[in-house]
Formats: sequence, structure tokens, C-alpha cells
Amino acid sequence: MKIVIPGGTGNLGAVLERGLLAAGHRITVLTRNPTAPHHLHWDGRTLGPWTEALEGADAVVNLAGRAVHIREDAAYRDEVMASRVDSTRVIGEALAAAEHPPAVWLQASTATIYAHTFDRANDEETGVIGGAEPGVPARWSYSIDIARAWERALDEAQTPRTRKVAMRTAIVMNPDRGSAFDAFCRMARLGIGGPVAGGRQFVSWIHEEDFARAVLFLIERDDLAGPVNLAAPHPLRQRDFMRILRRAMGVRFAVPATGWMAEIGALVLRSDTEVLLKSRRVVPARLEAAGFEFRHPAWEAAAAALVAAKREPERAFAA
Repeated sequence: MKIVIPGGTGNLGAVLERGLLAAGHRITVLTRNPTAPHHLHWDGRTLGPWTEALEGADAVVNLAGRAVHIREDAAYRDEVMASRVDSTRVIGEALAAAEHPPAVWLQASTATIYAHTFDRANDEETGVIGGAEPGVPARWSYSIDIARAWERALDEAQTPRTRKVAMRTAIVMNPDRGSAFDAFCRMARLGIGGPVAGGRQFVSWIHEEDFARAVLFLIERDDLAGPVNLAAPHPLRQRDFMRILRRAMGVRFAVPATGWMAEIGALVLRSDTEVLLKSRRVVPARLEAAGFEFRHPAWEAAAAALVAAKREPERAFAA
């Protein structure tokens, strides 16, 4: 298939590119800074020559948008919001004007859109969208506002010939440098990979291979539209998540962190405690109901495989 990936040069784009190329598909990446033959320039806001790549394509998978840094100032937050909403809007405009638009548009969204919860799991039909939950810092609503605006721009796009899917994606685990998994491993190696504020909060995740396979599954299944959770079927509590990772890495020591310690760490990293403390218990109800089979459903095996993959290039470099 011919697949166009706006914003495909980030960590998630690299994961998807590997998976799609390995499966034999052709890809075109839309980026502000082209560095490869299959890259095309776009600004993420206005129509231009890049729209020709959409003609006759089988699918478009939009991953565009600036990274969310909660601690940044209001101006940066406005840039984040605009980068995500504007890119979604202009793709909708391009698809509406195309003579032969792609049959499907997969739009990045996030599992963070759901409410902070320690009990019931959030699926697509009965899940509770986050907001002003009791006891939750008001600033956590920023990431939910972005997710809502992202999906609203998708819904408002007038693309009757193109099926639309909002991918509410959990943390994609891959061994690349700079990834979330890389950060978790660094924490474990430094001895700070213990429970945070008791560790009761749930971590939702998905292995990189299953993420790429789920994207292809959604492209091929023309009966799936609307929000779809891309997450492994077994989220687990943060204390168990890190304990399993430490065991896979052979790390025996970990210092637990209190809530105020997490506040200090988040301030230093210009991030927010939401990253560590929000309980994301998300399950892939629609994927499983449609027959998708995860190759990495459980964290134990997935963590072991990711640690092994991460060590392989390190061994090659050492040699």
C-alpha cells in the first residue's frame, strides 16, 4: 500500500516507518525538515504541493504535532495546540479537495484523554473522558483539552469519501534512544525506578510491534471508524510495571519516591507529575472485538524482549 505519514519523523514515526517498510509498504513522510528521498516538505498549516502525495494513496496516518511540555509557558502551550489542530484541519481540507483521496485517515490521539481512575478500566464505549476529577490538579486538564481539540478537528473535517479513526494511543514501548522505554530504563539503572507515590496508578502501554500491526489492521478493516484504543490488554500498576522492568534488566535496588519528590523531579524536567501520577487504565475493547491478536499482550514478556533488543546494539557498539 501507499501510505502518507504527516509528522512522521519523531519517535513514533520511526516506529511506524520500520513496521510499514518491513511489511513491504511504500511510505511518504510529510515534514518541515526533509532529510530523505521519501520526505516531502509541508508546514503543517497550509495547502501546498504536498497534497499531491495524497492523490491515490491508500491511507494517511497523521502523527503531526509539537511535543507537550506541561511546564512551558502559555505561548508554548498555544503553539502545541495550534500545531495539532492546524495539521489535522489542513489534512481534512486536502482530503476534501482530492480527486482520489485515501480510503482511510488514521489520526493520532492519546489514551490520556480518559479520566484518572484506579478502579474501572476505560474502553471506547463506556470510558470516562477526563476533566475536573476530584483531587486531580487542575493543570492536568491541559493534555485532555489538547486531546479533545485534536479529535474535534478530526470530527469536523468534511471527508465523506474517507473513513476516519482517532487512535487513542497508550505509551508506545520501543528501545530507541529518547523513547519512553529508554527513560524508564534510565530510571531503573539510576536506582530511582521504584514506586512513585505508592505506585497504585495504572500504566497503559503497547509494544512497538503491536502498534505498527494495529495501524495496518485499522487501515485494512473498513468497518472500524471513530475512536479506537491502541493499548495492550493488560495495563498494570506503576509499582508492578517498574518491578517487572527492573527484573528484566537485572536491577535489584530501587528507591521509592513520594508525591513531593515527584513534584520536584517534574519541576526540574519542566514536565508535570501527571506523567508519573495519572492513572491510565485503558483497554483495547474495539481492537479485540474486531479480532486483533496482540503478539505482546503481557508486560513480563514484552519487557524482556525490549531489554534484549536495547542491549543488542550496545553489545555491537562495545564489540
